[in-house]
Amino acid sequence: MSTKLLTKEHDQIARYAKALGHPVRVYIIELLSTQSCCFSGDIAEDLPIARSTLSQHLKELKSAGLIQGTIEYPKIRYCINKENWERAQKLFGKLLDSAAFTKSQCTANPVVQLADKI
Repeated sequence: MSTKLLTKEHDQIARYAKALGHPVRVYIIELLSTQSCCFSGDIAEDLPIARSTLSQHLKELKSAGLIQGTIEYPKIRYCINKENWERAQKLFGKLLDSAAFTKSQCTANPVVQLADKI
């Protein structure tokens, strides 16, 4: 596959998908979406995982840009990064809309079809 077919949007979707690729991270996003912000200690109380494991999950979500953390010594307050979350919604929506095809649209060489659309 030619790398010219891959765009920054593909990279961003993959980054968001990787960050959301664990049930604990999906739960964290759901939790943060119901509150304006939450301290990591409060999140830890809800989950049956070690704080170090939670820290790694938060780091993954933050690295993808889906959440942001603000240090309020000695705690860290986390919230959804609304701008990036809206971008993720648009990118995933676009991807899912483009993948909504019928059985008759399947071909032996979908890469050629995709290249023709770009």
